[in-house]
Amino acid sequence: MMLIPTHHFRDIERKPEYLQPEKCVPPPHPGPVGTMWFIRDGCGIACAIVTWFLVLYAEFVVLFVMLIPSRDYVYSVINGIVFNLLAFLALASHCRAMLTDPGAVPKGNATKEFIESLQLKPGQVVYKCPKCCSIKPDRAHHCSVCKRCIRKMDHHCPWVNNCVGENNQKYFVLFTMYIALISLHALIMVGFHFLHCFEEDWTKCSSFSPPTTVILLILLCFEGLLFLIFTSVMFGTQVHSICTDETGIERLKRKHQPRERRGSWKSVKETFGGDFSLNWFNPFSGPCDPEPLSDRDWVRQAASLSDTDNTETTEEQSEERKDEDSVEVTDE
Repeated sequence: MMLIPTHHFRDIERKPEYLQPEKCVPPPHPGPVGTMWFIRDGCGIACAIVTWFLVLYAEFVVLFVMLIPSRDYVYSVINGIVFNLLAFLALASHCRAMLTDPGAVPKGNATKEFIESLQLKPGQVVYKCPKCCSIKPDRAHHCSVCKRCIRKMDHHCPWVNNCVGENNQKYFVLFTMYIALISLHALIMVGFHFLHCFEEDWTKCSSFSPPTTVILLILLCFEGLLFLIFTSVMFGTQVHSICTDETGIERLKRKHQPRERRGSWKSVKETFGGDFSLNWFNPFSGPCDPEPLSDRDWVRQAASLSDTDNTETTEEQSEERKDEDSVEVTDE
């Protein structure tokens, strides 16, 4: 029995450095438990800062333009508590989505020793990512921004400066939900405030001058409407992906890579952390802990490759195959 490269993608096979596991540097020792995950991407960091700025701007306008100057004490207290609670949960969800490891595959584990330790049988195959030198388990994809292979990667979101994957999808869903709710809440309050100011003297409905008040409210209205639409669409897309147990990347490749899916309710419970409870909406409560990868999780059947090799290669398939090599076991 020996390890040989399959005829999966000839262009890759002509690059021997991609096919030699001995070229991989052994993975570094894992850091301590709880080590913070943070992607050093300039665009993502800028988008995350903008996200916080927009939420804090909405906070400023709601408090200092609409609620504090209001003479209705009960109205101000109730709306202030609700808005600030939603804003806190939204920013907490954003931090958890940004600073949580989305499910990165151990980097540099595609070594000769590791492949041999899997004791592959005839017909079994492992995929190696030539970009991060990792063995790719099923449903893992390489992110060019994170520079890692991510398990159940849905997409890379610059607004949270992180990939949305197996371990942080719950936080991303909560982030989009809470942003949509505070956007809707802000729009409703802006509408009531405009009606109130039209009925009374503009100088009495705000601590700012009338032109400044109008400009601040219009900007908040535009921001709220824009993010209500955007985050509502993202929330619906993510919930649909969870219920169908199909990530955004897998949905694009559905025709070429059919697979068996789990039940929708099981997928929802794994994502949000067990049976339905208030913890589903708690950004400080994590999803169900994924089971550690066993040897069989790194191995796939070569039979699934034969159908792909016998069909015409599309542009999408070519791009995907450029990102992975395969090593198959055959009998001498």
